[in-house]
Parts: sequence; structure tokens; C-alpha cells
Amino acid sequence: MLDSADATLSMQRTRGRAEVVLSAAANGAKLRNLHQSGSAKAMLPRNHSPRPEIVFLNTAGGLTGGDKMRFAVTLEDGAQATATTQTAERAYASSGGVAELEVDLTLGRGADLDWLPQETILFEHSALRRRTTARLTGDARLLMVETVVLGRAAMGEVLSDISLLDHRHVTRDNRPVLVEPLRLTGDSLARRGAVAGLNGARAFATVALIAPGAEDALAPMRAVLAGCTDVAVGSSGWDGKCVARLMAADAMPLRHALVALLSNLRGAALPRVWQI
Repeated sequence: MLDSADATLSMQRTRGRAEVVLSAAANGAKLRNLHQSGSAKAMLPRNHSPRPEIVFLNTAGGLTGGDKMRFAVTLEDGAQATATTQTAERAYASSGGVAELEVDLTLGRGADLDWLPQETILFEHSALRRRTTARLTGDARLLMVETVVLGRAAMGEVLSDISLLDHRHVTRDNRPVLVEPLRLTGDSLARRGAVAGLNGARAFATVALIAPGAEDALAPMRAVLAGCTDVAVGSSGWDGKCVARLMAADAMPLRHALVALLSNLRGAALPRVWQI
């Protein structure tokens, strides 16, 4: 049958959904609901803080065309937590179709979430569509980071054919407060040396603090980043937001800068899975 001219092979694709709901408790947030299906897992390792850590994991080891993954965190009123990923996510070459990654964050009044996923590494011929949606209520606080690495420098990889559509949409009380679409293609990479583009960078990241009075964090943020001489930085603070954009020639100096910046903004060390 496989030799038949009409025979077609359907490639196996990854499907995964992991969702965590936490509520406030006297000794820290407590788990209200946990869903795990397919290759998506969510772990809550023990730590010595009343603030729990949620670690998301894709057991498939990466994403390729046709894969679909969803991670979701809901913090009820007053709950606090940190969420991250167990390792860097990898978008591998696609033989057809686009990999889809959806991140959904919901914060009630007084909730406080640090969304700190590790890097997303793009491989040649990868196609990834990612959408991060955060819905904040009242005085909720959100610290978030997204990092993209264009291939592996140690392997001498230089990408020329990729498709990345990355969209971040944050609302407070149903009103948009941060909307950021990013499209990166082979045409973009062909102009990677442009000053108005990547300016030769192989790795880039966005850090955003969204909270009442977040603009007050701008001066401390700039003080930390001033010491990161191997990273190009732009930062601004306005209207309850403080945003920094970082670019580097390689992933490692960018990661060191992110560790310093995020630790300062959090007032605490990063989750253990971030340790270098």
C-alpha cells in the first residue's frame, strides 16, 4: 500500500495543554486546579518561599510545523506566583505548516505574576506563531520577558529562512495597555545588519513591567543595564509600564543581562531552572 501512487503519510504532530489556577492563601498561593494533556506538563516544585513557582515543560523536546501548544496561568484575587519554562523552547525546521504556541495569563485584583519563560531558539526553516495574552484586573502586577535566539552560534548557524509571528497583547480591565506584534522572515534576516533592524544581533529580548507606578522602575532598570556593556539596550517608562529592549551578538551576554535585570526588578533570584 505504501508503494501506491495515492498513498499519503500523515506526520505525527505534537498537541499539548497545561493550565494552572492558583488562589490566595494565608501561607501563600494554593493550587485550585491543574490540567495537563498531551506533551504539555506543569510542575510546581517545592521552594522556600510562599510564592510558588510554576514550571511548564514540553516533553516533545521542541516544536515544528503543525504542532500546537498552550500554557495558561490564572491567579485569583491576591494570589502571587512565578511561572517559567523548564528549558529553552526550540522551533525546528518545518516540513509543512506552522507551529503554534499560545500563552494565556489571567490576573485578578491584587494578583502578582512573574512570567519568565526561557529563550526560544529558532532553527533554519522554522515556522512559529506565538501569541501571549494577559488580562489584568484592577491593580494586578505583571512582569514578563520574551527572548528569541536566531540559531546556535556555537554550531556556526546563520539563519536565512524562518517565519516568526510573535504577538503580545496585555489588557487591564479590558483596555489595551501593551500591544506588540512582531514579524520576522527571511527578508528581515537579509537586512539584519540595518541599524533600524537587528543591527547584526543574533539574540533579542523584551522585558515589560506592567503595574501601577511601574514607570518608577525606569531609573533602577537603566542603572542595572548600564553595566551590561555587551548588550544594546533601549528602555522607557510611562503610564504604568516600564519596558526594556535588549539585543546582543550572542545568547549568553543577553542572558547575563536578563538575569541581572530580572533579579533587580523582582528583588529576588530567578527560578532555579534559570541557573547557568
